[in-house]
Amino acid sequence: MQKYRNNGAIGALLDEYEKAIGELKTVLADVSPNELTTIVDHKTEDPDCKSIQTILTHVIRSGYCYIIEIRRHLNEKIEFVEREILLSVEEYQEELVNMFRYSERLFDDYPNLNLETMENDKKMIVRWGQVYDVEQLFEHAIVHILRHRRQIERYLIELRK
Repeated sequence: MQKYRNNGAIGALLDEYEKAIGELKTVLADVSPNELTTIVDHKTEDPDCKSIQTILTHVIRSGYCYIIEIRRHLNEKIEFVEREILLSVEEYQEELVNMFRYSERLFDDYPNLNLETMENDKKMIVRWGQVYDVEQLFEHAIVHILRHRRQIERYLIELRK
């Protein structure tokens, strides 16, 4: 039986985020070291989308950056994390868990954080220029995992032909 958090919208966001990360970790479970590092998309100019390794590096950095964007919006003085290339699937799976725990800590530190705001002047303008409230940024984070999980699944099809 599925265990759900009991803290309303925050719980729903965290449950779905954790579920998406779990699905990604499942896809990664049988990725070989060679599949991890092989360049699959030779045409893309996006350095984050060339291999499973570059995708995962991007996904993890982004996950931290979403929370840092929120913390900065809350006037914390905090720097963005650097891109860290890991060398194994197991390291990426572990770091996905760490990234999620970092996200959970936001709500431990701010248990009454307002998720929604209708006024654009009170929303965050994130580094890539979009405007979000906390809930929208978390929803983006969840879909970001889903999109890149799908991309990795497609890469695995290509690699295993």
